Amino acid sequence: MTLENFEYRTDSLFLRNQLADNPDKFVIPIIPKPHFAQEELRNLRLLGFNQVKQDKGAHRNRMVHFFLYDYNFEKIWKDPAPFVELLRSYRGVLTPDFSMYTEMPPAIQLYNTFRNRWCGAYLAQNGLRVVPTVNWGTEESFDFCFAGIEKGSVVSVSTYMFHEHGNHADQKDIFLKGYRELLRRIEPEYVICYSEPFPEMEGNLIYVDYEMSSWRHMEDNIVPEESIKHTYGVLTRPPVYDIIKKTGYICKGGGSAYGGSWKPKKPDDERFLGKPGEIKTSYIGGYKRETKIGSSGYAIKERHYSTAPNAKHHTNPHDHQITWENNHPNLSEAQNYWDGNVPEFKYYKRVENLKNNMNMENKFYSLNEAKESILYGGELIFRYENKNYGITRLSSDCIILADEDGSNEIKFTSLEALLNHKIGDVKFRKLIMSVKLLYRNL
Repeated sequence: MTLENFEYRTDSLFLRNQLADNPDKFVIPIIPKPHFAQEELRNLRLLGFNQVKQDKGAHRNRMVHFFLYDYNFEKIWKDPAPFVELLRSYRGVLTPDFSMYTEMPPAIQLYNTFRNRWCGAYLAQNGLRVVPTVNWGTEESFDFCFAGIEKGSVVSVSTYMFHEHGNHADQKDIFLKGYRELLRRIEPEYVICYSEPFPEMEGNLIYVDYEMSSWRHMEDNIVPEESIKHTYGVLTRPPVYDIIKKTGYICKGGGSAYGGSWKPKKPDDERFLGKPGEIKTSYIGGYKRETKIGSSGYAIKERHYSTAPNAKHHTNPHDHQITWENNHPNLSEAQNYWDGNVPEFKYYKRVENLKNNMNMENKFYSLNEAKESILYGGELIFRYENKNYGITRLSSDCIILADEDGSNEIKFTSLEALLNHKIGDVKFRKLIMSVKLLYRNL
């Protein structure tokens, strides 16, 4: 055995045993309770770890967070020493939020809990004020996911992945089970909540909005729009705890890695689910559609009896294969029949059970909904200033805006380019939120 091999295998950074101060069976390091004056937690804003190197302490009144994809901060686990002085500049540091998705085996969830606490204990040992970020998977993770946190500590959580968005079922029950267990075991002094809290969340909540903590608003002086406190499902105004009431977007959190199961959000979405083998008929904007349901109960193909939204790229009828990407229906490029030989749309059982939904589906309710529709192959016709326009996605890097008859085509290589395009004096991203939709297939 060489000295080099001996030093490698006994190195404390390899063994991770120099912070083994917890008598529990997993020996998860304990993060000492941080102390903050009440004023330090009012109007709190955060800074992502991926911005710290560039920021160089310029916004030292913020706390550093790790609500990012794991690859952004794996380096602090592998070698934390180089980051100590950089992080020391800030008001506090939340522990790295290594993922705890419910699809992960318990062994990985335990490992990620250990890494979370080890990094926090290491930074605290070096004189930083550290706030434990708490995450959990299924109830089985309760055996270890609260370990290493002193009673009465300030803690942080994220609700983002547990909310409903993008036609995915919310996982509120999963979150609230873990949150109530957190309150019972830790009795936290304050809970820093990254993304909007659920009304049922009790305790002293400090709501930190992602958008207002992003690099876009680094220099903005924000006056809270509204102060709220969640107590027993009732929103009330507290005397001192300021919480910015504004919804934003963040990258990751706990819950399911897939964001929960997909579910119909609009009446028209119901056509994508059904009994294996059936074909569901629906109408929108006066046009007929037939949706074939596969053996899994999810749609696999759809036939459109129209040339909408662009007759240059669609025959009547034309088909779209439907795949399920990111647990979301994705319509392929149109399969056209220019020679007039239209194959039979085979089925086991025809179901005429969906009516014309146009009156319910004539606008987008958020920019995110509009973007998601186009990204997943949605096609649409909208009316603006007494003129009809059509959007067709031929591929991920070819989106076409044209008049409804197919004339005056403009091709965009990305969705962002389309969103920034002006029709008249108005950018498409703003216009699409106010116009009436005459047709949409997703």
